[in-house]
Amino acid sequence: MTGDTTTTPLPDDTPARARATAPAPPPAPASPPVPRAGGAPGRRRTRRRTRRGARGGARWGPYAHIAPFFVLFGAFGLFPLLFTGWASLHRVELTAPTDMEWVGLRNYARLLTDEFFLNALRNTVTIGILSTVPQLLMALGIAHLLHHRLRGSTFFRVVVLTPYATSVAAATLVFVLLFGRDFGFVNWVLGVVGAGPVDWQNGRWTSRIAVSTIVVWRWTGYNALIYLAALQAVPDELYESAALDGASRWRQFVHVTVPSLRPTILFTVVVSTIGATQLFGEPLLFNGSAGATGGSEHQFQTLGLYLYEQGWVDLHLGRASAIAWAMFLILLLLGAAVALVGAYRRRRTP
Repeated sequence: MTGDTTTTPLPDDTPARARATAPAPPPAPASPPVPRAGGAPGRRRTRRRTRRGARGGARWGPYAHIAPFFVLFGAFGLFPLLFTGWASLHRVELTAPTDMEWVGLRNYARLLTDEFFLNALRNTVTIGILSTVPQLLMALGIAHLLHHRLRGSTFFRVVVLTPYATSVAAATLVFVLLFGRDFGFVNWVLGVVGAGPVDWQNGRWTSRIAVSTIVVWRWTGYNALIYLAALQAVPDELYESAALDGASRWRQFVHVTVPSLRPTILFTVVVSTIGATQLFGEPLLFNGSAGATGGSEHQFQTLGLYLYEQGWVDLHLGRASAIAWAMFLILLLLGAAVALVGAYRRRRTP
């Protein structure tokens, strides 16, 4: 006897009773499920990958967008800065920049007793004050006037910005003619009012004033537009309330405009100070054919001119690098002083 339970299918002519008593055939074994492409598991995996991709894009996308700036800054900003600092610790000439001799801080120590460096530092500070203070005061006044309703305000704004769009070479050439000793327009005006002619280029203070005038003319309009943009955020209700209280335009300027623009004024002071420290084109071109000496007695030679003279005229690349880092350290000290003053004011403000 065998355990084979396989049944033979009954023929169609088998009686119905026999068919009813015949055992039912066993169920066929279930076939394993076949995964279908694009089914529910596949869709879940696709959604998970999409979500991971979206999270990764949201996380790293901003870094990818700003990466080109940092790559360019590293190549053309950070690397030259660090290499200049390294070169400032060596004796190196521009004709052989790869031949470096380690001298430590000798280039910096030399600057402390360098008469020409100290003279350039004094000239830079003097020209910076003579140009920055009038420039920002005039810019404030112009912005205050342009902020009020004025016919043709767009035209005046364009006119104010025009000096900024003028090249430094063209502007300086015009001012060299204006400040000419023999045929200059300024001396002609002084002669009309009875004053004697002034040697603007060879005088110590007159040359500084002339160079400062060029800087003031070029940058006043630019700062005025910065102040004007900041004034757009000042509520008109402040001016209306001041007018109802009987405040004149001058009192509105002193008690509304200036306090509202205090952060912007601080910003322009910092930017103008940085620009004054790097002043180069105006004194170089004002000197004409005399090069980077800043006058026959270095009377208006700035730090930028002295750096250029040391590096590209005298070919002392190590000394020029030390001057560049000294200028950078001066700016850091000024920035730290401004930050301390700001923190002190915030602490005293209730």
